[in-house]
Amino acid sequence: MVNKTDHDTDKEQRIVDPAIGRFEDDRADPGLRPRTLAEYIGQKNVTENLKVFIEAAKGRREPLDHVLFYGPPGLGKTTLASIIAAELGVDIRITSGPAIERAADLAALLTNLKEGDVLFIDEVHRLNRTAEEILYSAMEDYVIDMIVGKGPSARSYRLPLPGFTLIGATTRAGNLSAPLRDRFGVISKFELYTPKELELIIRRSARLLGIDIDEDSLKELSSRSRGTPRVANRLLKRVRDFAQVQGEGRIDSGITDNALRALGIDKKGLEGLDRDILRLIIERFGGGPVGIDTIAASIGEERVTIEDVYEPYLLQAGLLHRTPKGRVASRDAWLWIGLEPPSVDEKTVQTQMSLFEAEEEAGQ
Repeated sequence: MVNKTDHDTDKEQRIVDPAIGRFEDDRADPGLRPRTLAEYIGQKNVTENLKVFIEAAKGRREPLDHVLFYGPPGLGKTTLASIIAAELGVDIRITSGPAIERAADLAALLTNLKEGDVLFIDEVHRLNRTAEEILYSAMEDYVIDMIVGKGPSARSYRLPLPGFTLIGATTRAGNLSAPLRDRFGVISKFELYTPKELELIIRRSARLLGIDIDEDSLKELSSRSRGTPRVANRLLKRVRDFAQVQGEGRIDSGITDNALRALGIDKKGLEGLDRDILRLIIERFGGGPVGIDTIAASIGEERVTIEDVYEPYLLQAGLLHRTPKGRVASRDAWLWIGLEPPSVDEKTVQTQMSLFEAEEEAGQ
């Protein structure tokens, strides 16, 4: 059975949750963020295309077309938005969808932009519907349609805006309305990082923070960082704390192993809630399939947290399958939990996965 005491349900204690602690991390070590495309590691397809689009826009002396980034949290969407502004040589205004409560808030942001500036909206899918409708004309025609007055005396007029670039970021691209999504000229998907890419990121961060770390520790941290740079940097700083208190300040394999064991992070980068999800599917539902809402209710978590934070890595690690009937624990998941998997036709599972992926693509 799933034991709720195996992990702390307070999100602030989850060291591997990429969706939390972003602003705290930035305040502590703002210098860790790369500032140019040359310094940016990973997402090669995204950055290579952006180089072309940025150079073309600069050559024409026009604003860059509007850009949409989507993918799991912690992969560098905000960082890349700041880099785009720097490469264009313009200012950037940063906000988030939930922070824009009224249409007037968005209008104030837009009218304060200068020619060529970048407006970055994180979690753009959570924009207020009225505010979103203002964006339609702002993105297409660089104007805001305003209504002044009420009743018979009300009148409409158009307020011109400077040419600007909107960069939207979202973890849930499917929640964007079609009219808004269609107004982005550049749409880029962010993928989870490979261990090799994370190793380069950790090496760079260690150098900037003045941390002495050996090669074995670099590889160990990169393999346990869930494909996410934000998690990698956070783990590096926590292991540094153990090295400072329990060692001589240098991070070696012994310190790294002790620190990650104390933090509850196993060899695959799983923490308590990841293992609880797998145990739930395996022990209570015989390995699945089981619906995501049932999983969320059973472990006391929100569906969106499971889908955005935990499920992407479990899928990439090959521990979880998504099928039309629900989530299914893979054979590797059974073995990792320490249980003997039943004799299941893995080919049937793979066929179900292929059908489900085809349905998803057809629906997009």
